Amino acid sequence: MAYTITDECIACGACEPECPVHAINEGDPIYSIDPETCVECKGHFDSPHCVEVCPVEACVPLE
Repeated sequence: MAYTITDECIACGACEPECPVHAINEGDPIYSIDPETCVECKGHFDSPHCVEVCPVEACVPLE
């Protein structure tokens, strides 16, 4: 399952450089995660790193 960024995003940019597969892109007005590219950080981190660095908990599993 991929992750997504909700409307709670404050466009701080903390998540984009942390994504090991470059699935996070700056949008207008919020960032977005490409669900086709997102690997939930498997093979890179123990858990999705975007979730850990997001100050407003805007990174959530895609339903």
